Order: sequence, then structure tokens, then C-alpha cells
Amino acid sequence: MNMNWLQALSVLNTPAVLITVAQTEGSCPREAGAKMLVTAETRCDTIGGGHLELNACSIARDMLQLPAGTLNAERRLQRIALGPSLGQCCGGVVHLAFERINPNTKWQELSERLQRGQDSWRVLALDTVTPVALLDADSVPLHGAAPGFQPTLDASPINRMQRDTAGKRWLVDACLSPRPHLVLFGAGHVGAALVRALAELPCRVSWIDQRDDLFPATLPANVQIEATDTPEATIDAAAPNSCFLVMTHEHALDQRLTEHILRRIAQRNDVQWFGLIGSGTKRALFSHRLQARGIAPETLARMVCPIGLPGISGKQPAVIAASVAAQLMGVWELCGRQIQARI
Repeated sequence: MNMNWLQALSVLNTPAVLITVAQTEGSCPREAGAKMLVTAETRCDTIGGGHLELNACSIARDMLQLPAGTLNAERRLQRIALGPSLGQCCGGVVHLAFERINPNTKWQELSERLQRGQDSWRVLALDTVTPVALLDADSVPLHGAAPGFQPTLDASPINRMQRDTAGKRWLVDACLSPRPHLVLFGAGHVGAALVRALAELPCRVSWIDQRDDLFPATLPANVQIEATDTPEATIDAAAPNSCFLVMTHEHALDQRLTEHILRRIAQRNDVQWFGLIGSGTKRALFSHRLQARGIAPETLARMVCPIGLPGISGKQPAVIAASVAAQLMGVWELCGRQIQARI
């Protein structure tokens, strides 16, 4: 099904299971909050692909075979170690929440709130078949009964599992209005400074580097790291309208990633912004090489290099980061105004 999980739910005409990444530990293919909808015959959206998804689909379809109304048929929480149990190279641990969905479940209110830029939280009982509560940012129930505890709500995209006073487990599922997405290549000094500068801003950052030891032990809530030897796959998998910023430790890798991003722009035209750290000389060199490799001049024109606001010439990592963060906020706010004008 070529739609996301919420779109699929709005036209659902058969029982299904909504699978949510409730929590992650270590390196995992998708972030907490990622979802996939599974019916007896189809599935849509993704929680990371590979054996993880095959295993999750098997569990979901087993639930659909059970009589509705029982806990085992309605709710499950599954801990999956990616390395030992599935043979995936990520090596982390994923906690998946499984929730049976009936065709008559109403999703219009959540969909409309997201379109209006309003954040919502679904509070799902994992140990009982209690109706799901939909809360606004002030913890006011929009529908469903209020949970018997005070859930932790904030604007970070991280889901939480909490326990009530009776020890029962609940999933606090953040359904946030779309945040701009930056795919950042490079965990050096400037990359680390930029991540700190973006930590409190309304965006999501996928931070990519093959050198796992460079990532800090503590990360902002809006940052997901990925240590990979195949960064091009991250470019291919990024959602439409993502932004890309390349600042790795090798010019050859910068050029390889630049070419891959520009080919995506040429083929799909769904990249919101692309920046490459470097001077005007680097831009000219890359443009000459990539044009010889078939990249059209109009596609090369989409590459922003040098990066940052005009007039800020400091080379310290924190100065570059502040300038680029301001540049990105300008891009994102302009895009937001254009979207609102179309609604």
C-alpha cells in the first residue's frame, strides 16, 4: 500500500494491527514512534525493513487469528534483540507495541489536528484492553477516557513507556505535527556543534557517520544516530522533503554523497534543501567533476556551498553551527508558510 500508516487507517475496511516502535536501545533501523499497519493481506509504512518487519508481521497476523476482545489478541509488547535473534547488523534492541485496530475506529480528529500543526498524544494501555485516550498538549482528553496517571508530555518525538500506580504499563505515543527533517553527514567538530545548536529547535536530525566512537554518549531528544558504512542508503530512504547537509572528514566521501543527493534531486525532485560545507573553490571543483559525470547544471544549482548566512565569516565550529542553524530555520519557516497557504 503506497500510503503512510495514518492515511491507511482512514480507509481501513478490515481488522488490522498497528505496530509502533515503543522504545529503542542502541543502534536500530527506525526511531521510537515509527509505525507500520498490517492486515491479513497487506502492510504499509515501515518500522525498518528486513527480518524485523517479517517477524513483526508474523506476530501481527497471529493476533488477527485470535478472537477479538482478549488481551493477547488486542495488545502486545515485544522486545526484539536485532543482532542475536534476527541476524541484523544494527545490534540494538527494539520494543514493539502491537495494537489491534477495528475498521470503525475514528482517526479523522487526529489527522485534522496534525494537518493544523497541533501535537497530540495517544495513551495506550499495554496490560489491559482499555480504550485509547487521545490527549492534547495540556493533557486534556480529546476522546477516550483519561488514563489513571499523569503522562509525561513534551514536544520531543520520543515515545515513552510509563507505569501507573498499579504498576500497569502504558505507551505514551507522541503523534506530533510534521517537523522538518535534516539528514546530517559527519560527526566531526562542526557536525557536533550543529547538533547542539539544533537541540531545542523544532526539527528532527538523522546524524550519520561510519565512525561510531565519535557520537556522544548523550544525545538531544530530536536526534537519531546511525553508524553505517553505506550512507548512500540513508539518502535513498529519507522521507520526501528532507534536507541534507554533507560535512564528512573526507573530500572523496563528500563528493560521493553529493553526487548521490543530486541524482535524487534530478530523479525525484523531493529534496527541500541540500548544503555542502566548503569554500567557493570546493564548489567549483565538485561542480566541474560532477558535470563531467552527467549532473546537469540546473541540478548543480540546487547545491548550497558555501553554507551559512552571508556576512558571518567565523570558522569556529560553534560560529558555523549558529550560522547554519539560522539558515535552516529560514528554509523551514518559508516552507511552513507555503504549506499553510495551501491549506
